[in-house]
Amino acid sequence: MILGIDTSCYRTSAALADRDGSFFDRRVLLEAPKGTRGFRQSEGVFRHVQTLPAVLSGLLREAGHPSIDAVCVSVKPRPADASYMPVFLVGEGQAIALAEAMQVPLYRTSHQQGHIRAAMVGNSAIADRFLAVHLSGGTTEILQCDRGLRVQRIGGSGDLHAGQLIDRIGVAMGCGFPSGPEMERLAGKGRCASLFPTAIRAETCSFSGAEAQALRMLAAGASCEDVAAEVYSVIARTLAKMLKEASLRTRTADVLLCGGVASSDFLRKMLSERLDRLECHLRLFWARSDLSGDNAVGTALIGLDLLNAEGKA
Repeated sequence: MILGIDTSCYRTSAALADRDGSFFDRRVLLEAPKGTRGFRQSEGVFRHVQTLPAVLSGLLREAGHPSIDAVCVSVKPRPADASYMPVFLVGEGQAIALAEAMQVPLYRTSHQQGHIRAAMVGNSAIADRFLAVHLSGGTTEILQCDRGLRVQRIGGSGDLHAGQLIDRIGVAMGCGFPSGPEMERLAGKGRCASLFPTAIRAETCSFSGAEAQALRMLAAGASCEDVAAEVYSVIARTLAKMLKEASLRTRTADVLLCGGVASSDFLRKMLSERLDRLECHLRLFWARSDLSGDNAVGTALIGLDLLNAEGKA
C-alpha cells in the first residue's frame, strides 16, 4: 500500500493505493462561512492541522491498518519552480514524519499532477501524449502531457478561474461555498442564449467580463437559473475554442479533463455540443465524478508509479 496525502485549499485528503488497482479514500471539505468566498491561506493551514490527523486515522482503520511501503505527498499547486501555497506545508510535514517513522520512501509531487493521475483511472485508452484540462476554483489551464506526467502549460485563464466565476456568482445568488453543485442545479433549469461573449487572446482567456455581466443580469432582475446557465455556457464556449486551437497547434486529439468543475454533467454536455458545432472532433476523456474534485488518490497512485519505477514494489 502507498499512502497519499493532499492538503489543498479547501479539502483535506488522504488515500491508500495498492498495485492491484484498489484504493481507499478519505477527504473532508473545509467549509467556508455562509456568504463568504472562502478563507485566507492562514485559516486553511490551521484547519488542515486540525483535520488531517482524523482523516489519516479513519483511513488507516478503514483499510485495516495495512503495511505502508511508501508515502507520496502534494507539496505545491503545479509542477513549476515558483509554484507555492502554504496549505501544502501541512501535508508535507506530516508525510515527512510518517515516512521517517516507518522507514519507507517519501515522494513529492504536485496537486495538479495528482488530479491528472486520478483522472487517468479508467481511461487507459487515452494516447501516450494528450491534452489535459484542469478546471477548478484555483486553476483553469490547458496542458500538454504524457503518461509520465510531464506537463507543459499551453493556455489558461489570465484572471478568474472557471471555478471562481461559478463560486462568485453562486455566492452572489445566496448559494453556499463552493457553489458548484447548487449552480449546476440552477443552470439545468435555466434558459441559455449565449449572452456573454468569450474573451480569448492568444493562449489566454478571461472570465472577469463574464462575472460583471452576470452580476448586472442579477441586479436587473434576471432569474438565478438563467444567469447560472449563461455562466456555464461561457465556460463551455471558451474551453471549446481554446481546445480547438490547442489541438491544431499540438496535433493532439485526446483530451483528459479533471478538477472539481469538470465533474459537472451540465458542463460536460455543453462542451461536447460546442466542440461539435466547431467541427472539432476530439476524443474527450473525463475523470470519474468521484475522482474529479480534490483528492489524494492520484497522489497515492503517483507514489505507486514511482515505487514501481524503482523496482521496489
